[in-house]
This record gives sequence, C-alpha cells and structure tokens, in this order.
Amino acid sequence: MMATTIIVAISIALFVFAAVALWWTMHAWRTPETLAGTRFSAHDGTHSLSFSLLLPARHEQLVLEHTVQRLMESTHTRFEIIIIVGHDDPETAAVAERLAETHPYHVRVVTDTNPVKNKPRALNTALPYCRGAVVGVFDAEDQVHPHLLEHVDHAFRLTDADVVQGGVQLINYHSSWYSLHNCLEYYFWFRSRLHLHAQRGFIPLGGNTVFVRTAALRAVGAWDGDCLAEDCDLGVRLSSRGAKVVVAYDSTLVTREETPSTLGALIRQRTRWNQGFLQVLFKGEWRHLPSAWQRMLARYTLTGPFIQAFAGLAVPLGIFIALFLDVGVLGALVSFLPLAPMIAALMFQIVGLRDFGRQYHLRIGPLHYARLVLGAFPYMLVLAVAALRAVWRFLRKRNNWELTSHVGAHLAVGQDQPAAVAGSRA
Repeated sequence: MMATTIIVAISIALFVFAAVALWWTMHAWRTPETLAGTRFSAHDGTHSLSFSLLLPARHEQLVLEHTVQRLMESTHTRFEIIIIVGHDDPETAAVAERLAETHPYHVRVVTDTNPVKNKPRALNTALPYCRGAVVGVFDAEDQVHPHLLEHVDHAFRLTDADVVQGGVQLINYHSSWYSLHNCLEYYFWFRSRLHLHAQRGFIPLGGNTVFVRTAALRAVGAWDGDCLAEDCDLGVRLSSRGAKVVVAYDSTLVTREETPSTLGALIRQRTRWNQGFLQVLFKGEWRHLPSAWQRMLARYTLTGPFIQAFAGLAVPLGIFIALFLDVGVLGALVSFLPLAPMIAALMFQIVGLRDFGRQYHLRIGPLHYARLVLGAFPYMLVLAVAALRAVWRFLRKRNNWELTSHVGAHLAVGQDQPAAVAGSRA
C-alpha cells in the first residue's frame, strides 16, 4: 500500500510539472498572431535614445576584441561601450585598454577593484560612469547584430517600455552531445517562455541583451552584488515595482553565444543559475507583486530548482519501486501518466529543432534528430544533477561565483545571416 501511494504521488507530481513546462514552452506558437507578436517591429531609423553598453570581462582576452569590434559595427549612432575588467586580470585589461585607444570616442575601461569578483559587482562598478539614457548589458563573448540598437530604440519609443529584453541564442549545436539540447533550451526560453512572463507581469530577465532605462535601474538600486542570478533578481524587483517589460525575439537580431565547453562547465553554470533563483525566492521581493496570479507564477518559477531536484530523485526512485515492489494495478497504470507530456514535449522539440535549423540556416540532419531523442533523458539527468548541487550549495551557504570560460565556438556558425529585419511588432 505504501509503495502504491508513493508511486501515485510521484507520478502525479511529475505529470503536473511536465505538463506545465510543455504548456509554457508552447506559448509563442499557440496562434499565428502570438508568434508574430514576439518579434521586433521594423525600426524607423530614428536614433532618439543614447545607450551605455556594459561589457564585464574576466579572463576573456580570447573573445573580448571580437565582441567589441562587432558592437562597433552598430548602425546606431549614439552609444558608448564600457568594458569592466578586474584589477587582478592584466591579460584582459591589456586587450580592453588597446580597444579604448583604438576607439576613444566609443570605448572606455572601468576597473573593478572589489576583492570578491562577480558579474553584478562589476556592473555596479560601471553604473556611475554611464551617460546613456538606457543601460544595456552584454557578455564578453557575445556576437551582437549591427541593427539591434536601432530596433531596441524603436521598441522603447513604440511601447513606452522601461525594459526591453532581446533574444539570446546559443548557436554551436554541433559541438557536443549536450550542446544541441542546450541550444534548444535557449530557443524555447527566449522565443516563447519569456514572452509569457512579460505578459503576466513577472519576468526573470536574461543575463544579457537586456536594456533598462538608466533612471529605472538606479531607482531600484541596480544589481544585487551577492546574487548568483543577478538578472533574475533585477527582473523580479522591476516587476514588483510595476515596470513595463517588452520581450522581442528575431532570429536575425539575436545575440549569439556558445554553449559551455565541457559537461562540468555546464553543470557549474546551471548550478549557479539555480542557486541564484533560490536566493531570489527566499529574498521575498516577489511577494510585493500586485496580483495573486503573479505571485503564484513567481513562486512556481523560482522554486524551479527544487522541482528539478525532486524530479532527479523521483524518477530513479519511481523506476525502482515499479520494478521491485508490488504497486498494484492502480500504481502501475498511474506510473505511466508522466510519459504523456514528456513524449509530447519531445515531439515538440523535434519540430522545434527543424524550426531552429530553418531560422538560423543550419543543416539539421538525421544525426541531430537522433542526438535529440537519445540524449533527452541523459540531458534531463544532467539538469537534475545541477539542481541537486544548487540546493546542496544553497543549504550550505556556499555562494561563490563559478565562472564559465568561453572559447568562441559560436563565432563560425551560421555566418550567412541577413543584414536586415522586418518584424511585425515590438
């Protein structure tokens, strides 16, 4: 009886979690109008706003110059680039200083002297030096489209937004067995899931290609220097104060990035994000959201690491109970319940992989579909391990920042992107 109760409870919980994840993932594709509304509108050529683009760089001497050169190709005329380097990172600092000498009108270097280094503290170090009306954040390995700032400028004016979140896309789908899954995660998150959050008035912002009016950013106290998910935390604080957030995704305008170069790096990265979500959950700022539905969405989203950790423990436990204990007919039948949304999600990912390849002019063949199907369960286990590790670190108060290194694996993928974009809305 006890075994039956356990297997039924686990199966129902996993079914609910999988069904909710699938429903949210499919948000952008529910109607043609919804999908059309996720894109940037065609800009009008007006350069009304000025931008301060923050570029924190730590041990990024291999990729920093390419990112800055790409930003310098922007067709917008009113922007500055502020590179933030650590006082203990002479290699990156040397590259940054050379770029500032080459582009003295656009590029400045700010030194982060904080004894404990992390991204939010670096951003806070640079904020007093920002002269633009809008602060934008990029990572040191980003490949940014030259027309992006023009579209963001137009989106701010068209919607009267406080925040514009652009798309970010991992692009090196071929680098490893897990990179394909990682790329699709980003694809669904930025193209669909974040749009749902923006519509509901609660959004955990992405780590880069996010643009915030400088006055609004300073009004909420900028970034939390102790949070491992400073982007999520900033989004929660802005949402709780009623800020209007607009999300726009267009495959031509996305900021291109690379997947972590090793499985260990991926686990450490996801651990940091999950642990940051838990920090934001227990800070409790989301409790100030105006509606019960927003607070419920926030609570569910921020408890995601607990849900993934539970799934990581529940799946093998459920399999063990089903194989070796007598769970009865009811338990046996209910144990198959989570398979329905999981199989539906896998089918949707197969369709999404085809769309991903079409959007980015990538060759998707049978091997990639095989990798997607065969690697689905192992990838789920990897995410569960990262979630469990995050919960463990959170409980032990181990909050040190685990840096993700970059090698530029995304720079040679899909370079034949179009030069112009015609969207439907901001």
